[in-house]
Amino acid sequence: MAVTSGSVPAAKRTRMSPEARRDQLVELGLDMVRHRPLEQVSIDAIAEAAGVSRALLFHYFESKQDFHVAIARAQADEMLERTEPDPGLGDPLVMLSASMSAFIDYVTDNREAYMAFMRGSSSADPAMREVFDQTRAVMAARVLDHAPALGIAVTPVVEMTVQGWISFVEDTTIRWLTDPVIDRDQLLALISAALPALAGVVPRD
Repeated sequence: MAVTSGSVPAAKRTRMSPEARRDQLVELGLDMVRHRPLEQVSIDAIAEAAGVSRALLFHYFESKQDFHVAIARAQADEMLERTEPDPGLGDPLVMLSASMSAFIDYVTDNREAYMAFMRGSSSADPAMREVFDQTRAVMAARVLDHAPALGIAVTPVVEMTVQGWISFVEDTTIRWLTDPVIDRDQLLALISAALPALAGVVPRD
């Protein structure tokens, strides 16, 4: 659903299957967080945009927080799909750079939502943290799957290093979004080069 301003147009109410209606509500939430912090996405605004009653929305979500978690999960899935490594590129380092390039473009296009999810008040919620942890686990698994091709054995120390690199990528990207002291290509080079650099200093057994 395309949105060209900070508001989402009200939808004409139509009959949908429960799954389709739930997906529609989440998609409307995703559209809204591209223009405002998650905390400002109200149940009333979503219900109005979907052309449904507030009570019907609570039929699909237990609470406002449950709805926000569903939005966060959908955004995480969207980001993971956008940054899926392309095996056709062959070289793991080229795949890494391409994935990080897609990541930078995604968070740039969705900066308000990304920063709100990572640093907003809702990020302290246990259910929200679970979404973050699951997303980071997928990102880490992608890196570790290709570590042997770089001559790196997957050990507990390597796993810890990859987790640390993911945190570095997140924090560095947020800092860049708020204060872009370097350009996009410099940021891409920095976060892409950091992983092999860290792997190179991992202690050997």
